[in-house]
Amino acid sequence: MKKSIVLLVVVLITASCQQDKIGYVDNVKLMDGYQEKVDVEAKFKARAEVLGKKRDSISQAFQIELQAFQAKAQKMSQKSAQEEYAILQQRGQFVGQQLQQEEQQLQKNSQTEMDSLVSKVKKEIKAYGEANAYTYILGGGDGGAVLYGKDAQNLTDAVLKILNDKYKK
Repeated sequence: MKKSIVLLVVVLITASCQQDKIGYVDNVKLMDGYQEKVDVEAKFKARAEVLGKKRDSISQAFQIELQAFQAKAQKMSQKSAQEEYAILQQRGQFVGQQLQQEEQQLQKNSQTEMDSLVSKVKKEIKAYGEANAYTYILGGGDGGAVLYGKDAQNLTDAVLKILNDKYKK
C-alpha cells in the first residue's frame, strides 16, 4: 500500500512538472523577410505603376483632345458644340470607369494573393509547432499577442528560413 501511494505521488509530481512548450513569432519580421511576399508586392507595385502610366497617358491625350475641341468649338454653333462636348464628356467618363475597374481588379488580385500567403505562413507555423512539439506558438510584433518573450522562445528566424527555403524550390 505504501509503495502504491509513493508511486502515485511520483506520477503526480512528474505530471505536474511537465510544462507546455510555448514559442512566438514576430509577425512583422516574418512577413517582411518572407521572399515570396516581397516578390508578390514587387509584382503588384510594377503593375500599379504600369496602370498609373496608362492613366496619365490617357489623361494627357484627353486633355489635348479637349483643348483642340475648345478651339474648334468657337467656330461651331452653340448647339453643335454642346452635342460634341457631351459626347466627349461621356467618352471621358467611360474611359475613367474602365481605368477604375482595372485598378479595383488589381487591388482585389493583390489582396487575394496576400491572403493566400498569410494562409501559407499560418500553415507553416502550425507544421513547425507540431514537428517540434510546441503546445502554443503566439504571434508577436505590431498588434501581436506577445508583449514580452525570451529570445530563446522566438521562432521567427527558424520559420522564416523554412518558408524561404520552400519558396526557393
